[in-house]
Amino acid sequence: MREGRRPRRRLIRGLRATAAVAGSLAAALVLSGVGALTALRLEYTGAPAADARTRGRDALWLGHAWVDGRKSPADVAALAARLRGTGVRDLYVHAGPLEHDGSLPRERYPQARALLDAVRQALPGARVQAWLGDVVGPNALDLRDEAVRGRVVASARSAMDAGFGGVHFDLEPIGDGNRDYLEVLTRAREAVRAGGGVLSVAAHQIEPAGNLVAIASAAGAQRTKWWTPGYFGDVASRVDQIAVMAYDTWMPTRGLFGGYVTRQTELALSRTPSAVDLLIGLPFFHDDTIGHHEDAEQVATAARAVRLGLAAAPGRQTFGVALYVDFAATEEDWAAYRREWVDAG
Repeated sequence: MREGRRPRRRLIRGLRATAAVAGSLAAALVLSGVGALTALRLEYTGAPAADARTRGRDALWLGHAWVDGRKSPADVAALAARLRGTGVRDLYVHAGPLEHDGSLPRERYPQARALLDAVRQALPGARVQAWLGDVVGPNALDLRDEAVRGRVVASARSAMDAGFGGVHFDLEPIGDGNRDYLEVLTRAREAVRAGGGVLSVAAHQIEPAGNLVAIASAAGAQRTKWWTPGYFGDVASRVDQIAVMAYDTWMPTRGLFGGYVTRQTELALSRTPSAVDLLIGLPFFHDDTIGHHEDAEQVATAARAVRLGLAAAPGRQTFGVALYVDFAATEEDWAAYRREWVDAG
């Protein structure tokens, strides 16, 4: 996979290919009324608490170049210098994608061991997780198939055998209420924990107002960009770490985006068990599309929104932010992360 192609964004484009999915957000918001947007904007007001800052449990998504031989020890040293003094503990390194049958060829990550050894030397205490993704659907990774589910679990076990400290699943799209996905997570967590690691997932956003999933479904969407709070809780209870992809929000202004991320943080806090690490994704990329307005979805705005949302659980320590993605990040993204989250207060 070329460095310029974003692994997770490629999956999102598969999701957007379905018109009903792509339009579900706009349709639901229109049906729910302007009041919902006003309420979102009001979420992004006030002053965050002084102690709403990094807990040292943040994460960074890393591209495939780190395991296929394109990165050198000098690159690892530069990454370590970049991350020292931040809150980043977990590195989600793209080691997939999975085959559509659920398997993971070992040749996908030929330099994984070299990376793991180098990170252990340069960043003691960092945890490197194998980021495994694929498009979910009847003509792709079909989780309705028991054999496919079994191979996905076996792939997680293989990643642990290769020396990774955990497995990070990014399987999209997962429709609200999907029980096959919950079965995969239950089995995969057992396999990953047996290898001494943690199971992590990239999670869909939570419906920001009541019944939006039902409204979108009634409007004809086969699945939406959201999960209901109940299903989000079902997923969170089956993993060790859950990272909400709180970007690609369709919000056209910084105020609305800030309110949306504040609301996502509050909702996720209310549904994630205290023993599970909850991370909120920050947009370290710069697309400008109908679903992601670059001028609105700013790192500084998202970080402040996360701090505001933390008021819902001020003493919680199992919390952080996740930075998507290393190869698209700018110096300003890194500066905003440090200023608005690491050194805030």
